[in-house]
Amino acid sequence: MKYDAIIIGGGAAGLFCAFTAGLRGRRVLVIEHNECVGEKIKISGGGRCNFTNIHAGPGNYLSSNPAFCRSALARFSPWDFLALVEKHGIAYHEKKLGQQFCDGSSREIISMLLRECEAARVEIRCGCRVEEVHEGFALKTTLGNFTCDSLVLATGGLSFAKLGASDFGFRVARQFGMPVTELRPGLVPLILAEEALRVFGPVSGASLPVRVRSGAGDFEESLLVTHRGFSGPAILQISSFWKSGDQAAFDLLPGKALTFSRAGTSAPALLSGFWPRRFADAWCSLHAPQKPLTQWSDRDRRQFEELAHNWPVRFSGTEGYPKAEVTLGGVDTAGLSSKTMESRSVRGLYFIGEVVDVTGWLGGYNFQWAWASAHAAGEWI
Repeated sequence: MKYDAIIIGGGAAGLFCAFTAGLRGRRVLVIEHNECVGEKIKISGGGRCNFTNIHAGPGNYLSSNPAFCRSALARFSPWDFLALVEKHGIAYHEKKLGQQFCDGSSREIISMLLRECEAARVEIRCGCRVEEVHEGFALKTTLGNFTCDSLVLATGGLSFAKLGASDFGFRVARQFGMPVTELRPGLVPLILAEEALRVFGPVSGASLPVRVRSGAGDFEESLLVTHRGFSGPAILQISSFWKSGDQAAFDLLPGKALTFSRAGTSAPALLSGFWPRRFADAWCSLHAPQKPLTQWSDRDRRQFEELAHNWPVRFSGTEGYPKAEVTLGGVDTAGLSSKTMESRSVRGLYFIGEVVDVTGWLGGYNFQWAWASAHAAGEWI
């Protein structure tokens, strides 16, 4: 069966690209190997789908070519997506820092995309696996053979293998001679080195606001202690900038100063005004002079507070793809048109969404890249 365009992947980018092309009169087929489309959309944002961020711009994305995403983001903005959400009567709210969530369920976003696909006469085949892709875009699948003029890879990355994530898109890119940059887990919890884990592991569940820096990353958000290390928004954000062997620096008292005026107060008691007491006890067991505050010298106090504002931490690694929200790296943008997402070397071959070497911060940015890159390709295929 022949189509104008076949899109492999029925997630956010794939469905959006499908109806964008379909509304232009293109005959479009979406192939999804899961039994239902939008599995990752369904679980996003705790089931309420953090579907965009009104502050999304090129500075919120990591890529070997930071300017690549500029064109697509400029031509389809968060406000464009909000207009679509409002058109479908979906109630939403801003949670914080520009993040937009459904008031109800993430399933409303999936339903919206499916209604748009239906209006654009897009054909969707679920439970269909692509077994081979040949030159000329002849596809052998578990539901038959298909051909197309334009082939779009919207296959995502390696995170969420339990939802069917695979390296399929990267394999197809390499098959057609397109380079793929280094891949690694992003927006992922970090594992503490063994010595620190012995101290902080027992206080799993403790949370506190921090500012964390590593590489070019600098974020002020909350930290969550886990039984293996650190997580929470601050850690997920910085994990995309952290690399093996790097050190992260934590300001555990962002915007605050300590007052050592209460005679006889212990260091953990002093810090428990800012942190959970369990975390204060653990941190002070490593870093506080083992004597009453009344016996601390001015130097003791100064060094203690300086360390609380600039605490260096080494991690042994990440929790890996099973706990990662995204994949860093992907199809090298040097081989793609930033205007159309088409391969520069293989006419009619497109890559959109997470499979491309463009990765957003936590907080709706990756969805906005999905919509914007899908729109760019959909307007062209």
